[in-house]
Amino acid sequence: MQNSLESLVNVLESYRGRDKVIRTLCYGSQLVGGVLSEKPGLSSAQLGKSLLLFSAQLSHCRTVLRLFDDLSMLTYSQSYGLGSREEDSALRWMSVLNNLADQLYYPCEHIAWAADAKIISAKSDKWWLLSGILWGVSLLLGVFRSMRIVMLLQKKLRKSTRGDSSEGTVASRSQLRRQVQGEVLSILSSMADLSNAIHWMPPGFLWAGRFPNWLVGLMGTTSSLIGLIQMGASQAVSA
Repeated sequence: MQNSLESLVNVLESYRGRDKVIRTLCYGSQLVGGVLSEKPGLSSAQLGKSLLLFSAQLSHCRTVLRLFDDLSMLTYSQSYGLGSREEDSALRWMSVLNNLADQLYYPCEHIAWAADAKIISAKSDKWWLLSGILWGVSLLLGVFRSMRIVMLLQKKLRKSTRGDSSEGTVASRSQLRRQVQGEVLSILSSMADLSNAIHWMPPGFLWAGRFPNWLVGLMGTTSSLIGLIQMGASQAVSA
């Protein structure tokens, strides 16, 4: 119990960890609130409405916190550059375009937020739409990138399988399999988020606007839990 509490505190003390926890609570509240709001009975409906309002406040909190993400994203983009250290050219350019979409996403969202908050005189609709499009493009590129990485890792696995069965090779194959599993989880996470990104597009585009609250919450919770699992796995490896 003490170790679990300490682990949670460690997660909450880091910005990325806290964001993942808030995100999970946000979508989890939307999932439960969406289910309860559709149930008969006044008490269930009221609780569902309260959870949906709580989810909206957490979402707004994350939007405000992302005001400070531009520089960290810019630093990452600069460190990656044009991906000269990347061996695969397709992977390199998908990563570069992914970074570009992510970098442009933040100022668009900031302008939309500032317009809604009446800090600037502008219509927020087009900026929310543009940020949503950039988010969707980033997610789609992320899916393609992870699929490409899985293909490259599987090639390495096949070559390793045809090689010797020494202890080092076995350990290498085990590591490659874990990497494949991680990328598959990334694909599932991005696809769940992409389904929500399409839902928030203007009506008439695929299934835009057709998701009930509980389904938006389910997709977001799935993605958030995968993110927490991946963060825990990366911390376990680095420990």
